[in-house]
Amino acid sequence: MNKRPFNEGLLHFLGTSPTPFHAVASLVHLLEAEGFQRLHEKDRWTLQPESRYVVTRNDSSLIAFTTGRRPFCETGLAMGGAHTDSPCLKVKPVAEMENGGGARLGVEVYGSPLLTTWFDRDLSLAGRITTLDNSGNRPGVRHTLIDMKRPVAIIPNLAIHLDREANKNRQVNPQTELPPLIAMPGGLSGTLETLLRKELTNQEIEVAPEAVLEFELSFYDTQLPALTGYNQEFITGARIDNLLSCFALARALARSTGESPALMVLNDHEEVGSQTPSGASGNFLVQVLERLIPDPEERAMASSRSLMISSDNAHALHPAHPGKYDPAHSPRLNQGPAIKYNANQRYATSSTTAAYFKEICRRNEVPVQAFAMRNDMPCGSTIGPITAAITGIPTLDVGVPMLAMHSIRETAGCEDAFYLYRAMTDFFQSMA
Repeated sequence: MNKRPFNEGLLHFLGTSPTPFHAVASLVHLLEAEGFQRLHEKDRWTLQPESRYVVTRNDSSLIAFTTGRRPFCETGLAMGGAHTDSPCLKVKPVAEMENGGGARLGVEVYGSPLLTTWFDRDLSLAGRITTLDNSGNRPGVRHTLIDMKRPVAIIPNLAIHLDREANKNRQVNPQTELPPLIAMPGGLSGTLETLLRKELTNQEIEVAPEAVLEFELSFYDTQLPALTGYNQEFITGARIDNLLSCFALARALARSTGESPALMVLNDHEEVGSQTPSGASGNFLVQVLERLIPDPEERAMASSRSLMISSDNAHALHPAHPGKYDPAHSPRLNQGPAIKYNANQRYATSSTTAAYFKEICRRNEVPVQAFAMRNDMPCGSTIGPITAAITGIPTLDVGVPMLAMHSIRETAGCEDAFYLYRAMTDFFQSMA
């Protein structure tokens, strides 16, 4: 795949994945089109050599793998990981709020978004609805993905005339300022559940009036991602952290020959600590590895021969704020992925794992950079150290450099995602 169709696919994926549920559904479709067979955790698995499989958990986390030709204990696994979630505003269970100024929906802040970037944006709603399912022998539930797509809400700023200090160290009160304005007083014509039933009807999904039981909805910016800059040097859009990595890894795994065993894990809930069944601290990956390699001794042998590349975006040098970076560890846009280092193991990189990735990049003519935080600033983390700890597999943290991380609209270089894809394609088919 060349850079242009890859970036076009990335833009489409970003624009049609407003929530982790939609991202995983899209990636499952992509992988099934490339010959991956769908598995379900509730079923028995009968895995075959030289085959491709994909399994999901909670509709928001995904593991895909190829079995290769030789036993796993002889080859190990080439493993890549990323996360499907991004900071956002999630709708509260009892959301309706109203006064003389209009009807709003209460929200809860998910993760750590740059809150000021959410004001005066055309917002839509997307997520998962749980409805009553009477199709079987006994009542159950089913999940339906929903995306309103059109602008349905906005978080209006207060006019400068009413807040003369707005441009000086502004603080946002998430309880009082963030609930988006969705209608005039009385304009919802009932509860949020009524609105959701109407949307399901618009999608030609028939449900009984009482059938909407629960929902997990998020607001998102309707502005589509784009190639930006005078020479279209940049990719701008929402959820680049970390859907860019998810797409690059999925495309790379689909492109690999499948002769070598490889695995991709995409976890939800990284932005809130990963302490969930579908997060990196949960047992999703561990259970899949146990089913993939049932014998404990062979699994230990395979782990010792494996390598995990955790791919989560890195901070690119900001042209207006160079003082926020360590001068020797300031990745530039469009200069390749950055290996992420931290002596206190906030990143899982070691000299061994970094050397391996550098060699992959060298033989694929992919430039590689180094990132480390300033000593006087705190360091973030990724799924890398968590995955390394629960599996014992040597791990490295890398990331595409980007600007405005956790903004409603982020910026990355148009070259870097393709660089990551090239390196990961080689990695997934070169371990054995």
